[in-house]
Amino acid sequence: MSDKPDLTALLGSRICHDLISPIGAIGNGVELLMMDGITPSQELSLIVDSVAHANARIRFFRVAFGAAGSGDQRISRAEVAGILADQTRGGRLSVEWNTPTDLSRREVKLAFLGLLCLESALPQGGSLWIDRGDQRWTLRATAPRLRIEPALWELLSHPAASVEIGPGQVHFPLLRDEIARQHRRLTVEVAETALRLSF
Repeated sequence: MSDKPDLTALLGSRICHDLISPIGAIGNGVELLMMDGITPSQELSLIVDSVAHANARIRFFRVAFGAAGSGDQRISRAEVAGILADQTRGGRLSVEWNTPTDLSRREVKLAFLGLLCLESALPQGGSLWIDRGDQRWTLRATAPRLRIEPALWELLSHPAASVEIGPGQVHFPLLRDEIARQHRRLTVEVAETALRLSF
């Protein structure tokens, strides 16, 4: 399995690479307009916020859905923290990232896919914690109310399960496949107001 190119990840990398430049250019254009003394307005504020959110999502997706590269490719804790802070700014989710300073990009890819799965269960917001121990990652989510789709979580607990997946749930089989690709074992715990993933 590891000898084959991961075409899904390569496609993700290509799309993110092609989108990040024009989104950045829009952001730069808005900054230039503001420097020229244009009067701030609700419309301009909406554009600024939308560009910032799109840029944050693309950076997140580039790690989660893109090619992770070789096993020794690294990503700094500061870069990850920046991506997560930009993505959750002004939203209903809080994320606490507790990891070593320098991380394997392949491991962060797994953590980001896990975060997307947990986020799916928190439609009204909640709290997420990510911890990297000596050997294993632990991702936890809590909220007063969770939305659990049992078939999707069954897919993670029992990888051979067959589940119909929509576009908004693609991260579930991607996490399952990446876990197998990295020869890890995923543990899933589901409670009434909490979820826990470890690998």
